[in-house]
Amino acid sequence: MIPFLDLHSINAQYRAELINACTRVIDSGWYIDGKELSQFEQEFSAYCGSGHCIGVANGLDALILILRAWLEMGRLQPGDEVIVPANTYIASILAISANGLTPVLVEPDAASFNLCPVNARAAITDKTRVILPVHLYGQLADMPALMALAHEYGLLVLEDAAQAHGAAIGGKKAGSWGDAAGFSFYPGKNLGALGDAGAITTHDAELAQTLRALRNYGSHEKYKNLFKGVNSRLDEIQAAMLRVKLSKLDLETQHRRSIAGIYLKNIQNPALRLPQLTNTEQHVWHLFVIRTHQRLALQQHLAAQGIQTLIHYPIPPHQQQAYQEWNGNNFPLTEAMHQEVLSLPMSPTLTEGQALQVAAAVNGFSVA
Repeated sequence: MIPFLDLHSINAQYRAELINACTRVIDSGWYIDGKELSQFEQEFSAYCGSGHCIGVANGLDALILILRAWLEMGRLQPGDEVIVPANTYIASILAISANGLTPVLVEPDAASFNLCPVNARAAITDKTRVILPVHLYGQLADMPALMALAHEYGLLVLEDAAQAHGAAIGGKKAGSWGDAAGFSFYPGKNLGALGDAGAITTHDAELAQTLRALRNYGSHEKYKNLFKGVNSRLDEIQAAMLRVKLSKLDLETQHRRSIAGIYLKNIQNPALRLPQLTNTEQHVWHLFVIRTHQRLALQQHLAAQGIQTLIHYPIPPHQQQAYQEWNGNNFPLTEAMHQEVLSLPMSPTLTEGQALQVAAAVNGFSVA
């Protein structure tokens, strides 16, 4: 069997280092907001090219807290509009509505699956305050165009970089483009913890200071609370393990790109569409997503040959019960994508032979 993602084999490579990291924390006697977190924040900030990094409990909290901080700082007001791609994972939108802000869904770019600058421009109103590009599947959105648009209209930019650790355009990485960025370190991400974890990056010192308080009960100083904050802290053990895995990230990204190259070169089935990219530097291949009108049949065909696939994502946010007020809305491109996308196995431990086997199996699929 070729698994979609084998987390056991990924982490087994670094077992001794991960155990040493955990042991270091256990022996320190300090488990929250200590040296491991501080050092990881410095290292991840340097990696992304951002001025500040704030560790939080998970990727959703990262997005929620950024918007919450802008509200606290007076940069946003309840009801302000946030432009977001309609085909994103629902977490991007949950963060907006959780803050009493208004999500404005727009159709994505058909080639990249990312936020379309043209559609974003068309959605701007006098209530628009934020553009929220999502670097879906590991490829950066068109950040030069989106940043130019934001500057033209005086808008904030919040990157959802949960799937794009290390992705770059012109050497400038995810997490360093916008006013702030939210990252997830969910175990299946390119930089994955061994539990829930997340982080925020920003160049804005005032925002960073506000976020450090908000994640810790709204407190800058123990027992003194500036805000009605939350408890959303990246703990010492997860920070220590992330430090180990951050040191391996670029090597793992190279392997992901190699596997993607095998797929792109060898899959030649006219019944499907392969991912499109204009600059290999952009993509870190969190997922390798193809499109086909015969998704179920292809998925069953691959499963019969021992190849596991997943769907990212089967139901668009506007068709979810959670947002039933949008159920009557029409986003044809988004809906087509959600009906057609299929993710092939992709991981830093997938072998070249396995990738060739997947490609051969995909090529062997035909519509009855």
